[in-house]
Amino acid sequence: MNIINNKTGWIEVVCGSMFSGKTEELIRRVHRAEYARQKIQVFKPKIDNRYDKDHIVSHSMMKTPSTIVETSKEIHEQVKYDTEVVAIDEVQFFDDDIVNICNKLANSGKRVIVAGLDQDFRGLPFGSMPNLLAIAEYVTKLNAICVKCGNPASRTQRLTKDKDQVVVGTSKIYEARCRNCHEVL
Repeated sequence: MNIINNKTGWIEVVCGSMFSGKTEELIRRVHRAEYARQKIQVFKPKIDNRYDKDHIVSHSMMKTPSTIVETSKEIHEQVKYDTEVVAIDEVQFFDDDIVNICNKLANSGKRVIVAGLDQDFRGLPFGSMPNLLAIAEYVTKLNAICVKCGNPASRTQRLTKDKDQVVVGTSKIYEARCRNCHEVL
């Protein structure tokens, strides 16, 4: 990744299945920006209440403080003028306007880092992630390890019969699967 040190903004997307390390990678990038003494704001959707209310937390328990918001508009309203890096976890849970908000932030010179699922439990594109992937300057797609066969896993297997697209949970509800082992129940 080439970093240009002027007021050029850009969008970075970190995506993949559950248990692939998306949040870990987001936190790693946030910590590197902190080391560089950049002004950072981190956001997460209110719906993500799995580990900690005031932090984004990876499955391996890495964490960093965050601001909870319900809508993408709240992100735009809360980003301060002097913020250099805006990080957003679980971006697939935000409304469709998240794409416009990310574009506005990048156009104003901010580095925007988002992380989220690119596919839902059925293996279909999730929320506004396809549009974010299309406009991003940098895309990192991570794979987990398939719990059935050990191959690279790009899918999220839901273990319950719930048919709602959004069901927040961890290893009791989901596991990583490869294309061949993934089943839509």
